[in-house]
Amino acid sequence: MKKFSILFFTILAAAAVSAQSNLLNKAKEALNKNKGGSSLNTEEVVAGLKEALSVGATNSTGKLSVADGFFKDAAVKILMPEQVQKAEKKMRMLGMGKLVDNTILSMNRAAEDAATSATDIFMRAIRGMSISDALGILRGTDTSATSYLRTATNQELTTAFRPIIEASLAKVDATKYWKDFFTAYNRFSSEPVNTDITAYVTERALKGIFYYVAEEEKKIRKDPAARVTDILKKVFSN
Repeated sequence: MKKFSILFFTILAAAAVSAQSNLLNKAKEALNKNKGGSSLNTEEVVAGLKEALSVGATNSTGKLSVADGFFKDAAVKILMPEQVQKAEKKMRMLGMGKLVDNTILSMNRAAEDAATSATDIFMRAIRGMSISDALGILRGTDTSATSYLRTATNQELTTAFRPIIEASLAKVDATKYWKDFFTAYNRFSSEPVNTDITAYVTERALKGIFYYVAEEEKKIRKDPAARVTDILKKVFSN
């Protein structure tokens, strides 16, 4: 029994030493991280993050606002809503593939039109970034700047995009295509489909833009070649 007690307390002591060692290692890591950040002053951190977001936002909206920016990019191309893709297959089987294709093309054209209005909204949000926002972004994940921008602009972008997309859809007869598509489908279906095409295209357009803003942010954080200004090189090399 005595030998067992000695062994038991020996194990406890070893565990305590191990736990203490782990805590010390974590403390050292935190100190090192803090020291690494101390080479930059607050103004430089804020300037660097604003620059990163500006580059990412400008590149993303520029890429998507041209003809075929959405339509010929598999990563962001707007397809039929998931809940009506079964309907799409049936429509194609019934010889209405052209109607489907026209609808998909018109949705993407509307998203491309709306993307041009995103840049100014992004820039206003970037100019309003606080010091605490910037520090949180710098210490965050590979896409924390994108998350900040999404939170700061999503409502304003939705409000701005919807009328542009609605007008664009009308300009290319997308609303008519959509109506014709589901009017024809509903003749053969016991479950009629009624989807708000403008809301759907708005949501998908925003998703596509933020997808590329996130990709741009990852590049700046990981690829020195993507740091195209001095302040980006200084902030993101620390």
